[in-house]
Amino acid sequence: MTAAVPASELKSFIGKDMGHSEWMTIDQERVNQFAECTGDHQFIHLDEEKAKQTPFGGTIAHGFLSLSLLPVLSSGLLIRPEGLKMAVNYGMDSLRFIQPVRVGSRVRLHVSVADVTEKNPGQWLVKAKSTLEIEGSEKPALIAEGLTLYFV
Repeated sequence: MTAAVPASELKSFIGKDMGHSEWMTIDQERVNQFAECTGDHQFIHLDEEKAKQTPFGGTIAHGFLSLSLLPVLSSGLLIRPEGLKMAVNYGMDSLRFIQPVRVGSRVRLHVSVADVTEKNPGQWLVKAKSTLEIEGSEKPALIAEGLTLYFV
């Protein structure tokens, strides 16, 4: 469950580690469905035999599929102000795809609060640093600084 805190305390979370999500397995069916939704049918995502011939040694998840997992994996890791009326995705300050996620791998999300700004009275912009980790790998799949605008 997302932590609800008084708006006046939001800034006290800057720099705080909000923890990790549960592990999620990235299976071929999820990759196939993402390809169907987006129209990205590049062989590296879908053709296991051809993908074995690449440096990745098999199929990989789309980078934007990995990014699209942030909302579900961040559930329960983010702070929100008490009395929240609405929250909207405000974009990204930065995004880097560090390495691809091989199909069959497990990923989890690590979140920390990077910044909190009161944009207008009752409007709070929270920047969260999100790192999508790959089980057994020192390098993450991606690092993103996402922005959420909260209306109180």
